[in-house]
Amino acid sequence: MSNFDKLAEAVYQGDDSAVKTITQGMIESGVNPMEIVSKGLLAGMDIVAPKFKSGEMFIPEVMMSAQALSAGLNIVKPLLSAEDSANMSTFVMGTVKGDLHDIGKNLVVMLLESGGFNVVDLGVDVAPETFVAAIKQHKPQIVGMCALLTTTMMAMQDTIDAINAAGLRDKVKVLVGGAPLYPEFADKIGADGYCVDAVTCKEMAAKMVVNK
Repeated sequence: MSNFDKLAEAVYQGDDSAVKTITQGMIESGVNPMEIVSKGLLAGMDIVAPKFKSGEMFIPEVMMSAQALSAGLNIVKPLLSAEDSANMSTFVMGTVKGDLHDIGKNLVVMLLESGGFNVVDLGVDVAPETFVAAIKQHKPQIVGMCALLTTTMMAMQDTIDAINAAGLRDKVKVLVGGAPLYPEFADKIGADGYCVDAVTCKEMAAKMVVNK
């Protein structure tokens, strides 16, 4: 088994310690940092994603894998060239105003980072004007919003209206998700896509970047 395969397996198993050890060892051996990311760390999450969608893995296990992935990324990121960093697409993510739930959001953030996105996590209870300010500052390709309560769903409409009013809507794609949402609601509020789960969000975001 190659070191890349060992690293991917450690990510899949959610073994933070092994991921750190293997990653550090590869760096000291002179392996290209971007190859460590693409052939090792991200390859591990490529094992996780289909297993999660098929029901073989559950959210706690996926979060362990994502945390192991993050442990490796934290070591490698400072070594990536400015060019590599500039090539990463940016995704602004937040739970909408009035909603304090973050487990789903955190999982989305982890999976997006595992997919090579530079994620700006705005946290929870995020006001429309905060989303707008983040778009102006970070110039993301995609904005993601989540909600777990039916009472906060309409905050998504308010946020999209604010993005429109700021003249920024044509500059970003908007993805929405959360337990009470459904595809027709996403269409109604003018979102570009509805994500039934975190893996779907990652897949949709990747396609949007490729097709942009």
